[in-house]
Amino acid sequence: MAQALPPFQAFLDDHLQPVRVFLRGMVGPNDADDCLQETFLAALRAYPRAEATNLRAWVLTIARRKAIDHHRSRSRGAKPVAEPQELIDRQAPRSGSADAALGMGPRHSAIWAAVAELPHGQRAAVVLRFAVDLRYRDVGEALGTSEEAARQNVHDGLKKLRASARDLKEMAR
Repeated sequence: MAQALPPFQAFLDDHLQPVRVFLRGMVGPNDADDCLQETFLAALRAYPRAEATNLRAWVLTIARRKAIDHHRSRSRGAKPVAEPQELIDRQAPRSGSADAALGMGPRHSAIWAAVAELPHGQRAAVVLRFAVDLRYRDVGEALGTSEEAARQNVHDGLKKLRASARDLKEMAR
């Protein structure tokens, strides 16, 4: 017997924060809200046909596709709109916010900048595993891969991050 879907508002309340954190890690703080809106609009359209077995992985798959679309549109020559400094200052992380959860404060910004430089699959796997706190099985489902492939992507991403950190330490000497 198929499991019934919760009302869309309950689904939205349960999944908004993890999807926001994931998208901030994938596209950065300036574009995450646009991708978030696109993600939940697409989810709303498809919601009646969704399977209730793993809604988090389902919506994170949509978010991953929106992040890919965002990067593709940027590579086609779309110019990013610069934000005035006062808007950037107003977006400073607040304790308990998605920014704080993603480590966007000054202390961790270098880490997330390095994560942003990872290849897409590794970046998505690292963000889903550590910022969204998904199990490897759920990371694989959200990325459309196996649990083993998700583990490998996280492992490879962490390996590259460690190498980047070593290179930075060497340059600082």
